Amino acid sequence: MSIKCHTSHRLLLINPWIYDFAAFDLWMKPIGLLYLAGWLRQYGYTIDWLDCLDRYDPELLRLQGLSAPRVKAYGVGKFFRQAIPKPPILAEMPFPYSRYGISEDIFRARLHRIPRPDAVIVTSIMTYWYPAVFRVIELVKQHFPGVPVILGGIYAALCPRHATAHSHADYVLQERDPVRIIQFFDELTGFRHPRDSRSASLCEVYPAFDLYEHLDYGCLLTSLGCPYRCTYCASHLLSPQFTQREPEAVFQELLYWHRARQIQDFALYDDALLVNASTHLEPLLKQVIDADLPIRFHTPNGVHARYITERTADLMFRSGFTTLRLSLETTEPTRQQATGGKVTGAEFEQAVNALKHAGFQGKQIGVYLFVGLPGQDLREARDTIHYVHGLGLLANLCEYSPIPGTPDWNVLASQGYVEPEDDPLIHNNSVFLYLRERHNFEQIQILKNLVKAGNQRIKAQIQG
Repeated sequence: MSIKCHTSHRLLLINPWIYDFAAFDLWMKPIGLLYLAGWLRQYGYTIDWLDCLDRYDPELLRLQGLSAPRVKAYGVGKFFRQAIPKPPILAEMPFPYSRYGISEDIFRARLHRIPRPDAVIVTSIMTYWYPAVFRVIELVKQHFPGVPVILGGIYAALCPRHATAHSHADYVLQERDPVRIIQFFDELTGFRHPRDSRSASLCEVYPAFDLYEHLDYGCLLTSLGCPYRCTYCASHLLSPQFTQREPEAVFQELLYWHRARQIQDFALYDDALLVNASTHLEPLLKQVIDADLPIRFHTPNGVHARYITERTADLMFRSGFTTLRLSLETTEPTRQQATGGKVTGAEFEQAVNALKHAGFQGKQIGVYLFVGLPGQDLREARDTIHYVHGLGLLANLCEYSPIPGTPDWNVLASQGYVEPEDDPLIHNNSVFLYLRERHNFEQIQILKNLVKAGNQRIKAQIQG
């Protein structure tokens, strides 16, 4: 889709495929790229948009013989996938490897219909999804020879040396400051817009969800960054400063998308949604309740249980929180403190009691927990699973994989499990524990079976 402005300066923004063993559209939209699209458009650029993961792409639906994608509750669903060869480093993994999203033929056809841009911007998410990013860049350069290609996003920020050496992008953009980003594109294209961007903020515009012809859900950011410094997390590397938007501004954005696109399901992308809840989230939820909006909130990123009080839980329930994920990671007190100190067992149980008192059922509350943290044995992970199920909650087992630049990465590097020149493909949480022989498939499968059986039991109890 293209949105025209008064200028001829044209940028093509692309969200690449996913190459992986598994992928699912769990409220997955490239919100950073969408904010950038809205912001660049605000400053006079014409934006063309190509999302390889758009499940409503008309040609993709025709390829599948569908009039619409199969949508599960609250707008989530499966991506279309096609099997592709595994990279050599992953050859021994006993899982099928696939391209998720539109076909390459559809991608090429889309490029043919897009006017030649002044530059192409390709985003990136997981570090181990880079092969799909590289393929997009390769095809774009074939179709638009001489047009500069800029690679940005999370992979580019966390693995800049690898991206610079191997992506064939003309520029690898690590900059996160929106003012400097707009200046970069102005210098690249020679465009001089009439607006002054020196005091601009990324969140002063809405993410450009209007570039999608169909939306089953919306995504919101009420804040950027996180005040915590958990040893396994890269949030502070990507957004060093923790900043929160005004509740009124968030409410107006939510209201806009609800009215303009009839969106009822909103995923909250915050890393620290509940910090300063009394002056941040709670005023927002009170506005939602007072407006009697028929909406649902979902938190695919785990929220901090420490900040859930009786009042906060009540507002969350009454305002429409439907899918709630809590971050626990482990029940081992020493490791809780060593990895960031964001919750204790007592605080977690207090939060669970508040949520249940407010009206939440166990099937609505999933708890993120790790297996494979540096120094963590399988018994600790097993005990945490039993603890979560004992509280009547659903366990969400996360197989640990390291993120470059984090303290945990440095620990693993000192132990010889990772090296600076490692292929980012080993960062994949589906393979890291096995490739580096920290655990085997059978051991992890026992834990997965334990999670599945306990979750099924809890769902059955609730339904009964």
